[in-house]
Amino acid sequence: MKLAYYIARRYLFAPKKHRAVNVISALSACGVALATVALVCTLSVFNGFQEMVAGFFTAFDPELKITVRRGKTFDPADSCLLAVRHLPQVAVWSETLEENALVRYRDRQLTATVKGVDGAWRQLASVDSLLYGAGEWVLQDSVASYAVPGVELLSELGCGIAFVDPLELYAPRPGARINVANPYAGLRHGYLHSSGLIFIVNQQEYDAHYIITSLDFARRLFGQPGRVSAIELRLAPGTDTDRTKQRIQALVGPDYLVQDRYEQQADVFRIMESEKLIAYLFLTFILIMACFNVVGSLSMLMLEKRDDVRTLRNLGADARLVSRIFRCEGGLIVVCGAAAGILLGWLLCLAQQQFGLIRLGNAGEFVTDAFPVSVQAGDIAVVFATVTVVGGVAVWQAVRYLGRRLL
Repeated sequence: MKLAYYIARRYLFAPKKHRAVNVISALSACGVALATVALVCTLSVFNGFQEMVAGFFTAFDPELKITVRRGKTFDPADSCLLAVRHLPQVAVWSETLEENALVRYRDRQLTATVKGVDGAWRQLASVDSLLYGAGEWVLQDSVASYAVPGVELLSELGCGIAFVDPLELYAPRPGARINVANPYAGLRHGYLHSSGLIFIVNQQEYDAHYIITSLDFARRLFGQPGRVSAIELRLAPGTDTDRTKQRIQALVGPDYLVQDRYEQQADVFRIMESEKLIAYLFLTFILIMACFNVVGSLSMLMLEKRDDVRTLRNLGADARLVSRIFRCEGGLIVVCGAAAGILLGWLLCLAQQQFGLIRLGNAGEFVTDAFPVSVQAGDIAVVFATVTVVGGVAVWQAVRYLGRRLL
């Protein structure tokens, strides 16, 4: 094996009789390198977008969320839930109630998700970083209830931050039948006044559909006294989230579901992973095309080295050694191209992170001005394995086929 590698290395770097063979070898290595660069950069861009989206959700979603598997609401005073509340890993315990309602402002109306929160909810995440306006965080007082709507929802209703008329909210009465003659008889009714605040998460799912208000108002509107749709938790600093999640799931049993932030937005991240996989498959196909250049380079080299092969056989080399030499030659081309491509791709991603070379548009048009990138070691390993496996199979089959005809 050492002899085959030594001869292959000499063939790769030594000048050839025909200069075209050197050029073709260099082009084949460049083709593999460019395909590798495309894989590294594309996967890193998907990682960047995924981390950016996760950052938006992190500001609104709790570290852990407990919901019921059957039905929509449950009693937070359940004994197994109280055991969770007293865990030392739980720093903040917040009870929330979410449900859809019809929101009306003057002559405009739409369907929104009303999220009632208690006083501890503000401590779950960086709520202050999401809030805009000149008001104060007051969701209920002795006189009225107040709303903190999403920015897009407020725009669709056509009212400003400090709207004068209150928002009218309607929700079906539990178990009530709709009376066609008087539809409002089967609906609960409530008013929400302006708090002078709105929130912006930069995600349409929240900005265009959510209204935050007090838990007491939500319970009255939906006819769910003493019940919640979720318990949201913030863990103590330094807590292992996965281990704590498993412990809480064991405490609450099969009737409840415990989810971390990624599981709460599983559909979004599943779509992004699917898009990343499809991009990876397309670029792998391009890599396969690039490996045909390696096959062409090997065929040219075999034709040129016929005399050397004849000499080796006269010295006692068998067909296996000759085939191994050219397989090592092709493997070196693939590995050199993969290493150069990974290095160049990493440098391009680093430059994109530092300087934002590729822009998304004019400043301020999008959430981010430049394509976000995040290079992950796992992706680098997958890319290197993909290039070496695809290139290795191509070289193996090429030497096996061409060796019978050219050597």
